[in-house]
Amino acid sequence: MPSFDWGPHLAGGPLFIGILNLTPDSFSDGGQFQTPAAALTQARSLVRAGARMLDLGAESTRPGAAPLDPGAEWARLRPVLAALRDALPDLPLSLDIRHAAVAEQGLAHGAAVINDVTGFSQPALLDLARASGCGLIAMRSRRTGDALLMPPYEDPAPKDAAGAIGELGDLRDRLDRAGISRDRVLLDPGFGFGTTYAEDLALWEALPGLGAALDWPKERVCIGISRKRMLAFRAGDPARPPLRRDDLTAAAHAEAQAWGYRVFRTHAIG
Repeated sequence: MPSFDWGPHLAGGPLFIGILNLTPDSFSDGGQFQTPAAALTQARSLVRAGARMLDLGAESTRPGAAPLDPGAEWARLRPVLAALRDALPDLPLSLDIRHAAVAEQGLAHGAAVINDVTGFSQPALLDLARASGCGLIAMRSRRTGDALLMPPYEDPAPKDAAGAIGELGDLRDRLDRAGISRDRVLLDPGFGFGTTYAEDLALWEALPGLGAALDWPKERVCIGISRKRMLAFRAGDPARPPLRRDDLTAAAHAEAQAWGYRVFRTHAIG
């Protein structure tokens, strides 16, 4: 496989990566797209709206979600991946994944990108990333044991973005030490993954200077803010459900574009 380069995918305007959840329990739209037919219908809808890549996730990472074993994850993912490769052969596909065994099978069946919410902190997945030449989306997150850490979101203690930015820098350095070309990598700040609202808001407000703080180009940062609770809190409407946050998502994307960001992982485009 030739080594992946994000450069060509960033040409021609912002890159919207459409989220395709194949889980019964995702926070936003779990259970809607589990069958190949439903997933393909949603995939076509996202592409018509402007998605130039899709990100397939078969294991929920919502707060409190139970881990999924690799066999069950691949059983969910494989039929949808096959259907998309047959129907949309030129569309790049990303796998939102944490298990190296599933990622390896997905790459063998036509996926081009691994999107890891643990930032390639697991040796087996880092080894696969280094050896495969695929594209990478590496997200900052916090864990306790094998589970993602999800603290009380409304913690009123004031926070700044220094901790999260430092963690993102550590992730960058891990990939550098592994000898992975930066051309293959997008970094994801990981809004909502182990952070409180105060931390998320501070991280968002730090975005204008994040490229300089990390010595990393803004166009190679993936903004994953779609339908996140930070948007509802920031709008003064914390009870607004995820499916009613698309207008807030679009406004946040426009704000980030004005700061120089070009890649957005999103449930809806508009």
